Amino acid sequence: MKNYDLITPEGTNDLLFKECVVRREIEKEISDEFTERGYSEIITPGLEFFDVFNLNSRHFPQEDLYKLSDRKGRLLVLRPESTMPIARVVATRLKEATLPLRLCYNQCAYNVSTQMRGRSDQIVQAGIELIGSSDRITDMEVIETAAAVLEKCSHGNYSLEIGDIGFFKELMNQLNVDEDEKETIRNLIETKNYPALNDVLDAIGDTNVTRALKMLPRLFGGEEVFEKAAKLFSDEKTDAVLANLKELFKDIEKLGCKGKITVDLGMVNKTDYYTGVILKGYMEGYGEPVISGGRYDKLIAEFGYDVPATGFAVNVDAVAKIRLRNEKPVMRKADAIVFAVKGYEMKAVLHARSLRSSGNIIEMAAFSDIEKVKKYAEELKIQKIISVGETVSEL
Repeated sequence: MKNYDLITPEGTNDLLFKECVVRREIEKEISDEFTERGYSEIITPGLEFFDVFNLNSRHFPQEDLYKLSDRKGRLLVLRPESTMPIARVVATRLKEATLPLRLCYNQCAYNVSTQMRGRSDQIVQAGIELIGSSDRITDMEVIETAAAVLEKCSHGNYSLEIGDIGFFKELMNQLNVDEDEKETIRNLIETKNYPALNDVLDAIGDTNVTRALKMLPRLFGGEEVFEKAAKLFSDEKTDAVLANLKELFKDIEKLGCKGKITVDLGMVNKTDYYTGVILKGYMEGYGEPVISGGRYDKLIAEFGYDVPATGFAVNVDAVAKIRLRNEKPVMRKADAIVFAVKGYEMKAVLHARSLRSSGNIIEMAAFSDIEKVKKYAEELKIQKIISVGETVSEL
């Protein structure tokens, strides 16, 4: 008995008609933003060796990956994201390329969603990777591009958060605790679990560092965040992080983002992945980020090529859901149906081709019975039927 022949696997779904139109519109809007900034597209395989995602810092837990084996018994995974495969390409086929490299992509990512019901296991991601420079201008470029994408996709109804993982890392370096406890603290800050965070830090002791870590999830808002953070903890390294982030924040505001950009020093996800400025973008009507990314200067070195990099990814499916909920996409129907009288099929095909050359959407009638064609046209609200026989006439 077949139990699964009429449904899709959990975390996946079929896209029909308007959904496809909207996705393609969004993909083009995003692609245009990337292309006009000089980014070149790259496509990586949907299948990668597990080793690509099992590096020293183990950015992706095994349980989050879809795994299978090839004919030689080697462990493969479905690509869970695009940055690490692109890092592999940069460290191999593009190692001799002139830097910086500006790469963009638009492809599916696959992750096992074990905790959040309703979350997609397969999503389309579009993004950029700017590789080969650690200069401040590249952080500005990436954030400005993210803001431009959000502006275009949301018609202005968006918010952008920036932070710097370096502030959190410097605080953690001051704590005399093991890696497991550091990960516990990181997770509690990320999830804003204040009671549990206070309990863990109280057990460590009352110091400037633990007091700052307790307040880290609350360091969210506008320019005032920098003053609050400096009062909580100050040394040469954290002061430099805050100064750079503050300057970046004020510059991005000048790009038309004032009132839409905020600072969040409590963004502490993927601390073994990101090394500096990080960002998240939100659109009205969706509770999770539709854009996420940041600087990852040490990642490509794990593939044997030590170059800095930064970038972000857009959840195209999330943007499409928002647009479908808020707008009614216009689907262009056929301008006419061409009906072939028996014996004049080739003449009808050639006539339809000539009509299409003028930009018309033309369907060929799939029935030899004109009454069936008329009924079909009526149901789809196609206004014109063209009959092609010895003569060409409009019915």
